[in-house]
Amino acid sequence: MAQQQNRGGRGGRRNDGRDNEANRSNLIEKLVAVNRVAKVVKGGRRFSFNAVVVVGDGNGKVGQGLGKANEVADAISKGTEDAKKNMIAVPVTGTSSIPHAVRGIHDAGTVLLKPASEGTGVIAGGGVRAVLECAGISNVLSKSQGSSNPHNQVSATMNALKSLQDPGEVAARRGISIKQVFEG
Repeated sequence: MAQQQNRGGRGGRRNDGRDNEANRSNLIEKLVAVNRVAKVVKGGRRFSFNAVVVVGDGNGKVGQGLGKANEVADAISKGTEDAKKNMIAVPVTGTSSIPHAVRGIHDAGTVLLKPASEGTGVIAGGGVRAVLECAGISNVLSKSQGSSNPHNQVSATMNALKSLQDPGEVAARRGISIKQVFEG
């Protein structure tokens, strides 16, 4: 009887193709920003919170999420769940960098990412750094232009990472060698 109560009233766990708890526990979670917002109602102001969260496995998978709730902790947990649902795969080179330079744009924010040699580190700030570290990219140069809003920075960085192409896939698609991809 106690086991059923601990499992939310279900007789057993369902396997619906999602990651199990062991795989979810090794994810890197970073809170980028928490914002308090107010709604003006008849009796005064009602405050609530929204949180921008980035989640990644440190090995080429990263996701962003936005959570909104009346309490900070609830907003963060909702943002974390949203980020886990929206994860994407990112091609990472052997030197923990990106394969080529790329630009990401979201609303008024623009993020420029360039590959860097080993030992450079992550030259980025704020939301851009959080996304790159969660993705497992440790050698990259970045420039954030336009809006410094964390929502726009994180979304622009994710947009840039989505547009990255693996050199092996490009070579196979064109029917040439990987060396020829970088020469032409």
